[in-house]
Amino acid sequence: MSFNWFSLDYIYYPVSGIMWLWYKLFGAILGAENFFAWGLSVMFLVFSLRALLYKPFVRQIETTRQMQELQPQIKELQKKYGKDRQRLALEMQKLQSEHGFNPLLGCLPMLAQIPVFLGLFHVLRSFNRTEGAGMGIGAQALSLEENRTTGNYFFSATDVAHFLNTDLFGAPLGATMIQTGESLKAFAHFDRMSVILIGIPLMIISGIATHMNSRASVARQSAEAAGNPQTALMNKLALYVFPLGVVVSGPFLPIAILMYWVANNIWTYGQQHVVFNRIEKREAEEKEQAIARRSANAPAPGVKPNRSKKGNTPAAPASSGTDVEQTGTELDGTTDPGAAGSKPAPGAKPNKKKR
Repeated sequence: MSFNWFSLDYIYYPVSGIMWLWYKLFGAILGAENFFAWGLSVMFLVFSLRALLYKPFVRQIETTRQMQELQPQIKELQKKYGKDRQRLALEMQKLQSEHGFNPLLGCLPMLAQIPVFLGLFHVLRSFNRTEGAGMGIGAQALSLEENRTTGNYFFSATDVAHFLNTDLFGAPLGATMIQTGESLKAFAHFDRMSVILIGIPLMIISGIATHMNSRASVARQSAEAAGNPQTALMNKLALYVFPLGVVVSGPFLPIAILMYWVANNIWTYGQQHVVFNRIEKREAEEKEQAIARRSANAPAPGVKPNRSKKGNTPAAPASSGTDVEQTGTELDGTTDPGAAGSKPAPGAKPNKKKR
């Protein structure tokens, strides 16, 4: 296939390239037409993608926890500017910028998986481009011979033939449970019961794993975040609707896509526990360091803290009444005849004349 700049080849070629590399590795070990060589190439395509998205995933978890911490302030803003949507949006942006919060970073890992899933689905479907294979609107169907002698992105015509010859007890990787028509002739072997017996356990495992991953994520939410109506709705969707959607859509998808979902959930489950444990360990260490700093700054037992009062400067010694009188006389340059009878300065003894 030649590269088409006006299509999604910029997604299809990288996806097929990563899968091709893993297939060549496992094919050299297990055999070119081994079912598990192809299956592992699909699963390790998932692992490669998730490894590249590890740092964004950590950032997603930190963003989610940060969002939970900001919930009290967000509620205050909603109460204060609930009727003024424009002002509320501005205040929310201001709050997010002050705390370095970026909601788009939290969505990056999930958004990045969408084109990979679509790319893998297209690449797997392109192994069988015969009539009735569901190549899409405008796609030209190939004959059985043309299909086996035409490459599939990074995969050569020989690789395509190996993929079509691969099966597990009559269940090809590219077949679905409800597939019918001439497209089934593209596979060297096809047994519907084998496809069903392999596909149903993969569907159930994918649905249960999706539910368990969502459950683990919901369990780590704070009480304030879980009490948010929008968050509660999303939790219900993640716990029940999404897993059910995986199971319901299973019969319409190739076995390789079901393996993709299983591998994706396995990685998600392990990665969640690793990342959350590291974050919790780091937060515990930060708390211990904060306690240690406070203990170091605290006074020793039995020693009074040295608290300096504001304005507690030593007062100048009070001048005697004589000094005050002399100073006043020197400044005026004259002698006040009533100075002797004037009131003495505070704290000075009155100057009584002897008769």
